Amino acid sequence: MENKFPAGKYLASVKIGPKGQIVIPKEVRDMFGLTAGDQLVLMADKGQGIALQPYAYLDAFFRAVNETKGDKE
Repeated sequence: MENKFPAGKYLASVKIGPKGQIVIPKEVRDMFGLTAGDQLVLMADKGQGIALQPYAYLDAFFRAVNETKGDKE
């Protein structure tokens, strides 16, 4: 059975294994160009939930914060 979602969207259920690991579905890895060894950033907020972002997101976020911080000085 193939899932039909709008382009750029995907929904799946994953299980947490005995070591606390999850498997990111192949469709999602392909969508984001993720390969073995890539680093992800896990963000968690008790009210909002859990999100995973490619490490490049964190780098871009810190650069943006530092640029904004520099504007205020």
